[in-house]
Amino acid sequence: MNTVLLSFDIEEFDIPAEYGAAISIEEQIRISTAGTNQILDLLERERIRCTFFSTIVFAEGAQAVIQRIIQSGHELASHGWYHSSFREDHLLTSRKRLESLSGKPVFGFRMPRMQPVSDRALVDAGYTYNASLNPVFLPGRYNNLHRNRTITFENGITQVPASATPRLRIPLFWLTFHNSPLALYYRLCKQTMRADGCLNLYFHPWEFENMKEPSIRMPWIIKNNSGQAMVERFSKLVLWMKHNNFRFTTISEYLTELQFRAISLGF
Repeated sequence: MNTVLLSFDIEEFDIPAEYGAAISIEEQIRISTAGTNQILDLLERERIRCTFFSTIVFAEGAQAVIQRIIQSGHELASHGWYHSSFREDHLLTSRKRLESLSGKPVFGFRMPRMQPVSDRALVDAGYTYNASLNPVFLPGRYNNLHRNRTITFENGITQVPASATPRLRIPLFWLTFHNSPLALYYRLCKQTMRADGCLNLYFHPWEFENMKEPSIRMPWIIKNNSGQAMVERFSKLVLWMKHNNFRFTTISEYLTELQFRAISLGF
């Protein structure tokens, strides 16, 4: 069945700092909290469940949001301790801290900025899947054309790459969504769904907030179609998916379904 795995990286909003703009941690948490609540409102209206990858900095600064995520039936997974820095021991400590805050087991991990992370370290830290791969080529960011484009079991862990088109490997991540005509994005999604039976799309809460403030110094390509424009575009995307009879579920539930299917087929 055609399945959509929506996920959101909920984190301290530190991107302006990459471009030399000072932004307090309180403001970073405020923006991401407001955006996450907008997302949760939309998901609740559409009766959709998805996966949220949270840093510990955000989770501790927005505990009411974390509880709302859990109470709404979504999956909570780890996005590390901090968004701007990483230590391998944070793989284990972030998982345990999220489980303590949420009262739920944490199965998945996504590295901030989709950077490489050791599969062995993930297994040792107790994760069952890794959602840290964008299997495309983007100059200065990713060069993963040699990696598998679809879900595979490698090095003792399930790899769950972000979706990219089958032939040209056009990424279907948030930046493409912001800067493509919706008709073209729909076409790319349908092409990928036809090939894979699954779409794995990820976004961020700050995309749903107003990024046009002069103090938020980021390239136009990042700010484009943010705020209310993003709310409207994302709502249209969900309605289009429902019209095409796509269904929505969390990453961990989908992987469990794949496992049961493989067992029933004798693999």
